[in-house]
Amino acid sequence: MYKFIKDLLKKKEPERFILSLNAVPAWLDERERSSRISLENDSRLPIQNIRNASAQLQNIINRIADAEHDPAIHPKLKSIAKNSLPLFVKAMNASLSKELPEDIEGFYSAAVESVKGCLNSTRGQGRYLQVVFPEEMKAVKNGIDAIGREINTITALLAKYQKQKAMISSARSLHDALYDIRIDSQKSLEKDQRITTRISEFTHRIESIEKELRDLLSDAGMREVNDKKSLLADVEKNRDERIRTYTALSMTASHVFRKAEKIATKQKQTTEISNLRHVIGLLSDHTAPDTNDLTSALASAFPITQRMIDAGEIILKNKEERAIFSDTGKFCTDIITICTDIITQEKACNNAQEVLLFHPVLTRINSLEREKNQLESMLSKEHQSQKDLAEWRAKMQAKIPTLTEELNKKIEEIVGGSVQLQIDDPILA
Repeated sequence: MYKFIKDLLKKKEPERFILSLNAVPAWLDERERSSRISLENDSRLPIQNIRNASAQLQNIINRIADAEHDPAIHPKLKSIAKNSLPLFVKAMNASLSKELPEDIEGFYSAAVESVKGCLNSTRGQGRYLQVVFPEEMKAVKNGIDAIGREINTITALLAKYQKQKAMISSARSLHDALYDIRIDSQKSLEKDQRITTRISEFTHRIESIEKELRDLLSDAGMREVNDKKSLLADVEKNRDERIRTYTALSMTASHVFRKAEKIATKQKQTTEISNLRHVIGLLSDHTAPDTNDLTSALASAFPITQRMIDAGEIILKNKEERAIFSDTGKFCTDIITICTDIITQEKACNNAQEVLLFHPVLTRINSLEREKNQLESMLSKEHQSQKDLAEWRAKMQAKIPTLTEELNKKIEEIVGGSVQLQIDDPILA
């Protein structure tokens, strides 16, 4: 028996309000609608009371406007009342004639302005009428107080509604934030899948290219390529040797010709200067000159220089210079022969390079290597995109628990009790 009574008296835990996350928007909309309906229902009576009190106050003002003064009143007070009454009535009529809209917020603002105007009128011109119209002014005060009490009631109702509306708006923002994370996370997963597919395609293609390159390197055509590369290397070696020989001879001759050009410049020998500068230019060029042009230039420059050597104006300082100018004919023959060899071998190099450039095996290898390089660059970017995407999702996931907890608390504030928010979405769970 004692246990039965104890169980009856035992305080029951309030039931927890269970709400699915997907149902939150509709529930908040309904809650906002219900809150508005409650405001409209609860404010209907005080609004009507204000309208009635305003009408009654208007009747009182009308009576004061038509009232007769008490004959016993001191003449000075009568004079004050006579001057103040029209101003008071005008001010009160202006305040009471303000339109009171049908919507609650508009009605409330207009009613507050109206009662403020009435209070200012009673504290202004109305204070001079207290003695002349004591009963009427007391009725005015009571009427204003009645309106003020009803306004205070609506003030509390609006404050409660605005608080509820703010909580609903905050809850809606939290839900929207969670919803945005879910949508964006879903899109990121879909994007990640597309990236994974592209990574797989690029990887397989690179592996296929590498296999084809290995096959090409062991192909019979590659042996032919290697033979042609070896031939090209030999030709290039011979050409480079001839170029080195040409460079040594041309530099030695140019050195002496420059001395001659300086002497000719001092002596203002215009023709000699032109001829010497021309041959120096040909010998100093990094490419083998035209043999006919070089032959003509040397034929003009040697006599000029030899004359200066014979006159003691130029001193040949080493055996290389003496070897050239001791037999200029031999030098001309040798250097022209070297030029001819260089030009011939340069053509042979170009031909061999062109053969290699358009060789089917090398063409295919070059094409595959370009494609591989492009794919590896794209693959690197895809891996970076996937990494960035994973980091972004991790940041979004870290926000979910806090947003969920805040939303749960906000709904508890709205409900005024314990709430269990059910999250069935795998992304947000």
